[in-house]
Amino acid sequence: MVFERVQIILERDQRREIARIAREEKRSISEVTRGLLKLALRERQRRQMEIAAQILEQDYQSDPELTAFTAMDGEDWDEAR
Repeated sequence: MVFERVQIILERDQRREIARIAREEKRSISEVTRGLLKLALRERQRRQMEIAAQILEQDYQSDPELTAFTAMDGEDWDEAR
């Protein structure tokens, strides 16, 4: 894993809370911060995918090219052959 040094400015309470977590978990402030950032980025990506799915939902329900195979969804594979 390659790391890059960055500088950020935190609110005092944020810095204290991250330091508290680091002490409790016997980890560095950097490790805790990276972990929290990773969780936040993962959650952001999940929300973006959810929004994209909502935008595409109408197409998947109404576009004939996408709904053509819906009729097969309930069919047994052996019966469809």
